Amino acid sequence: MQEAPTLVMAVFYWLHMLATVVWIGGLAALALLVLPAARRSLDHAAFAALLGRLQSRLQLVGWLCLAVLGATGMFQMSAHPQYSGFLSIDNPWAAAILGKHVAIFLMVAASAYSTWGLMPAMRRLTLLRASGKFNEIEALHLARQESLLLNANLVLSALVLAFTAWARVS
Repeated sequence: MQEAPTLVMAVFYWLHMLATVVWIGGLAALALLVLPAARRSLDHAAFAALLGRLQSRLQLVGWLCLAVLGATGMFQMSAHPQYSGFLSIDNPWAAAILGKHVAIFLMVAASAYSTWGLMPAMRRLTLLRASGKFNEIEALHLARQESLLLNANLVLSALVLAFTAWARVS
């Protein structure tokens, strides 16, 4: 009987780590490799179009990863021996988990704004480009905003990993 819970926890840990690697790896590759190279190589209109296409794919993967992280993380947290209840911050592990969740909340907020605010604006700009009413200044503004959010999410993801490390040693 003891093996089943161990196997279940191992699967949850694996899924949690896999979703973390995919989400943060996608953010890192985009922010550190793809966008800087594209920014140097493409004109502003092509860069905005590329950013929109890449970001929409990354968002799909990101939201899927977030669902996996939420489900597996809550199960892991509730099974942890130092967990003593919702918003009970009575030990260093609980403080680290709270910090991690605050960083995750900020990542989700930035991603939500990007998904439902910036991406529709970028799609609208693409339609305007097709009709000959393209506004390059707006395109640059949206691309910078998206890049800023992406970099902020990358920094926040590093904080999530730091808080996770702190929790692991607590």
